[in-house]
Amino acid sequence: MSSQAFLDDFHYVATIGSTPRHGVDRQAATPDDQRARDWFTAFAQERGWTVRVDSIGNVFALITFRPDAPFIIVGSHLDSQPLGGRFDGAYGVIAALHAAERVEKRATETGECPEFNLAVVDWFNEEGGRFAPSIMGSSVFAGIKDRDEMLAVRDLAGTSVAEALTSIGYLGSDDGPEAAGYAEIHIEQGRVLEREGLTIGAVDSSWYTQKLDIEVNGEQSHTGATAMADRHDALLAAAKIISMVHDVTLDFPAEELVSSVGQLTVEPNSPIVVARHARLVADLRSNSPEIVRQARDTLRRQIAELAEASGLAVNVRDFDIRENQYYPEPGVELTLGVAAELGLGARRMQTMAGHDSVAMNRIVPSVMIFIPSEGGVSHCEREFTSDADMVAGLDVLSEVVHRLVYGALAPSPLPAVQGRA
Repeated sequence: MSSQAFLDDFHYVATIGSTPRHGVDRQAATPDDQRARDWFTAFAQERGWTVRVDSIGNVFALITFRPDAPFIIVGSHLDSQPLGGRFDGAYGVIAALHAAERVEKRATETGECPEFNLAVVDWFNEEGGRFAPSIMGSSVFAGIKDRDEMLAVRDLAGTSVAEALTSIGYLGSDDGPEAAGYAEIHIEQGRVLEREGLTIGAVDSSWYTQKLDIEVNGEQSHTGATAMADRHDALLAAAKIISMVHDVTLDFPAEELVSSVGQLTVEPNSPIVVARHARLVADLRSNSPEIVRQARDTLRRQIAELAEASGLAVNVRDFDIRENQYYPEPGVELTLGVAAELGLGARRMQTMAGHDSVAMNRIVPSVMIFIPSEGGVSHCEREFTSDADMVAGLDVLSEVVHRLVYGALAPSPLPAVQGRA
């Protein structure tokens, strides 16, 4: 249970799906994701913990102190983006496993029985890189997404979630644990903590998010033989839409709105064929729901004008809309207090990115903790957090989880919830 044991485990898991530039490519329900999950399962079984896999692929390691009590769940995700970083998600899972071991040992040594049981989780497909939407496993658990609909989602190669989970042996049938609370630690993926020289962020709220699924339908033709006036180029229209998604941020004060198009598919994707079809996903985020809605309305109007002017059919669908979430104030104060007791600089802050805690906070009191990200970069191989900051975060998480299982947020403002997956 030493800090070195945690670091050894972290750096070992980082070799699973490792890339030449020190990142990982461990997308959901791939063989490397299976290897990481197998490691998680072995860690739990070696300690006598019960392992459950639910029907959307979430993996739980259960420590039971009171047979009839619900669980404090702690964890994150082991899947990554393509050519992603080795810290995003995996740090939170491995820290949760070691924090849980510390909490169990402490309870054994003191003889004091916790009020709640404890579960560590690896949520399925948080990243959404292979299967959209992201935050899939925790959203199904929380009842926000329909399990059957999510199992039917297909990746770009046509493989469904159900097929992919079956292929790696992680389409389970177990019930999820009854949840009374949730905690998660994660790298910040921004530069606030680094800029201010602090170690711990106590997350008090999340940004409003929504995506647009945009399909452009043109006409396939020869790039050399078709007159320019006769072309109906879906890719050209998609390029103009990508520029619109970027430029809409200029309608608002700096950094009030962030936007991007991160995925684009083209058919037939031949160098001598004018594209007949393009599909892209636009991502809009702000702390203000009104700003996101204004940007969304602007984009839909501009896209409709483009479709009319170009003679193309463009379909726009709203999806994956996430309201602002506000984390319970006692949990924020708990994190700040523990950090102070450990002599660590801390501040309250928002999360612009989505996390499994955003889904879980809808159903149970949740605590979200950040540690610094060097340069504020994430979702790339250059993502980095120091060993010292990871260990400090583990110490904070361990104490927070210890207090949660002894009822730090009880009585719960929300009833205990049975996982729905």
